[in-house]
Amino acid sequence: MLRSSRVLLACAAPMGASGVIFAAMATHLQGGGTLSTAALFLLMHACAVLGMAALLPHVEGGRRGLCVAGALLVAGTFLFSGDLVLRQLAGMKLLWGTAPFGGGMMIVGWLAAAVPVVFDKRARAS
Repeated sequence: MLRSSRVLLACAAPMGASGVIFAAMATHLQGGGTLSTAALFLLMHACAVLGMAALLPHVEGGRRGLCVAGALLVAGTFLFSGDLVLRQLAGMKLLWGTAPFGGGMMIVGWLAAAVPVVFDKRARAS
């Protein structure tokens, strides 16, 4: 297995686990909507990062771009969800603008995921 796949998998696992934990907490907290949103983003992006980890060995020219896309999704999700979790559980923000910045990173990460399709010769030949 590629080291980059292992790194993405190592990031996806705690994202998914924390998503389940926060979803469970949101069901037991009154007004847990913010926590529920954080859980949704963690779970959804954990699956995407897991998919990228699985795809990495099958791309050649766009491997670096896919790694960057995965890193953007991981970092953006942790910033976005971390900010929401702190707001819900501690009544404070992580940093000013962390949630919007993390959201922007996720958007760019999703767009960067198209890079392997553009640069991988096998993908264009099909």
